[in-house]
Parts: sequence; structure tokens; C-alpha cells
Amino acid sequence: MRVGFVGLGKMGRPMASHLVKAGFALTVHSRSRGPVDELVRLGAAAADSPGAVAEATDVVLTCLPTPAIVEQVFLGEKGIVPATRSGQILIDHSTVGPATSRRIAAAAQERGADFLDAPVSGGVVGAQNATLTMMIGGDAATLERALPVLQAMGKNIKRVGDNGQGSVVKLVNQLLVAIHVAAAVEGVVLGVKAGADPRVIHEVIGTSFGASAMLNRTIPMMVDRNFVAGTSIALLLKDLGLIGDVAGEL
Repeated sequence: MRVGFVGLGKMGRPMASHLVKAGFALTVHSRSRGPVDELVRLGAAAADSPGAVAEATDVVLTCLPTPAIVEQVFLGEKGIVPATRSGQILIDHSTVGPATSRRIAAAAQERGADFLDAPVSGGVVGAQNATLTMMIGGDAATLERALPVLQAMGKNIKRVGDNGQGSVVKLVNQLLVAIHVAAAVEGVVLGVKAGADPRVIHEVIGTSFGASAMLNRTIPMMVDRNFVAGTSIALLLKDLGLIGDVAGEL
């Protein structure tokens, strides 16, 4: 199976590398040349546009930062959809609103192609370890066809509904991530100012009803004064804006 990947950022680059290691014939494109060269050294081929990736492959994956870029890559000049053909599978791993996913799905279907919105969770570590959770919106038969590709990058791959529903579930995840991080930080600061040891707070609350994945991730970073960002604030704010858009439509 010939696979394409567009968008070799912090998430896309390790995800694409697993596809090469799994033995897929991979064609890649990204705005930055460095990650492309890295994938080429691993055995991938390079394409000069998203459309060229589509022309050379059977399954096209994307992992991109914003809805505007996603729409440009799929629908714009030299984009994926204008170059697609009947029977192809297009998969978007980006975090976007459900309306964006449904627009791209409709455009793909007009060309006879199938589309899955497949946003991921697990961060850079999950991408590096091929343990990502994938929330799939789209046709069950299409997912079945795409599963060997997705299994090279993720462990918990779940169809959550039709096109757009993968994006909805990812936005629910992002809302909870933001809430839980803020709650963990506020809780620890309260405890420390009241005289508690932050390590003890983590040890006890980490196995109590107040625990969360983000608490168990955040408190050790606070204790170690490790403030290296896993993602940019701009992307989280983008996600919160998308959540507000969806909520405003209900």
C-alpha cells in the first residue's frame, strides 16, 4: 500500500517515521525541508506539493496546525482533493472543528474518495512511541481498510461516529485537558502555600478521586521545575476557540 503524509511537525514527523519502519511505501511533503530530508534518509520519497502526494499514493494522511492550513492543503491550489481519485482514502489527524472535517469529507466524496477525521491524543511521546489514541469519524468500512496504516502509529483506535464526530470528541478531550491542567496547578499551589509537600500531594491525590492524567503529568513537572512545553499556547488557544464555536452552535 502506498501511503502519503503531509505535515511533518512535532507530531507528524514521528508518526510518518513509523510508517516507513512498518514497511509502507511512503511519500511526504512539508513546508520545512529538514523533516522531509530526515524522512527521505529513512526511505521515504519527497513530493513538491500536497497534490503530488495524492497523485503518488493510495492513502493520504495529514497532521497540520490550524483549520485554515488544513483547508488549504486539502482544497486549495495543488491540494489533495483536486488531485485525488476514486477509491483513495484521505485521513486528517489535525485538531479542527467538525464543520471543517465535514466540508473536506463532502469534497472528497465528490471525487469518489473516502475521508476520515482522525485526530490524535497522546502528545509527542505518544507519537514517538506509536501509542496514540485516535478518534475516528467516518465510514466503518473505510476505517477497516485504513486500519493497517493507523495501527503503525496508534494503539487505541476507535470509531466514534460519522464524519465530524472524531473532531467533536477530540475537542471534548482538549476542553478537559485545559480544565484539568488549570485545576491541577491551582490545587497544588493552594496545598504548597498551606504548607503541604507537592510530592506528597501527588502521591496521595494521584491515586484518589481527584486524580487525572493531566494532574499526574503536571505535578512532577512543577516539582522538577520542568517547564519545557509539549505544545504551544497558541495551539491550545486555537482549540479552545474551536470549542467555543461548537458550543455556540448548540
